[in-house]
Amino acid sequence: MQLIKTKDKLEGSKKGLEIIEKAIRNGEVKTLGLATGSTPELFYAEFIKSDVDTSDVTTVNLDEYVGLAADDPNSYHYYMNDLLFSKRQFKESFLPNGEATDAEAECAHYEEILNTHPVDIQILGIGTNGHIGFNEPGTSFDSLTHKVLLTESTREANKVHFEKEEDVPTHAYSMGIKSIMNAKKIILFAFGKSKAEAIKETINGSVDVNCPASVLQNHPDVTIIVDEEAASLL
Repeated sequence: MQLIKTKDKLEGSKKGLEIIEKAIRNGEVKTLGLATGSTPELFYAEFIKSDVDTSDVTTVNLDEYVGLAADDPNSYHYYMNDLLFSKRQFKESFLPNGEATDAEAECAHYEEILNTHPVDIQILGIGTNGHIGFNEPGTSFDSLTHKVLLTESTREANKVHFEKEEDVPTHAYSMGIKSIMNAKKIILFAFGKSKAEAIKETINGSVDVNCPASVLQNHPDVTIIVDEEAASLL
């Protein structure tokens, strides 16, 4: 596990992009795993300015809210199109289908996509409770893509993107922890003081399902990029 401390979110985002650009130019990235939320927004803003060619790169996303259509402004389909896909060409892009009527079938289908397109680099953020993707504390390390009941703390953190708190979905589809760990390389971004405790537990705590990100200690190639505030408890 490599830890990179940076001054702020912009410097950290640029550092992550440098690593990914180099890997793409070296032909090491056929599939790039993407994340959503506020953490990677600056990374995507820098990514669209890059001159690296991604036309032969496939993308897969970690998660999507259950019940939201792709054109819903609060969906992760919309988020990805708005911040990245409308501005940069990729070969193909996959996200879970929030409108799927059969949750079990949708999860199995998405896992098939991941098997067809094994992830070379997976980008992650981290929740204040240590969640990765929407894998909340207590999620099995053997989990594959599944339907998740979102915790109150996660819904609280995400309500800023919605008009009313009651509009925040109660469930999401998420790549499982095992699905995430199957990536060849993982880059985790963490910015801000609210992430400091989770980062401390991820790096220095025991590997425990109560801090899902702690499982990254068992991965052979993880880079954690933090700003000064997120690193403040290390």
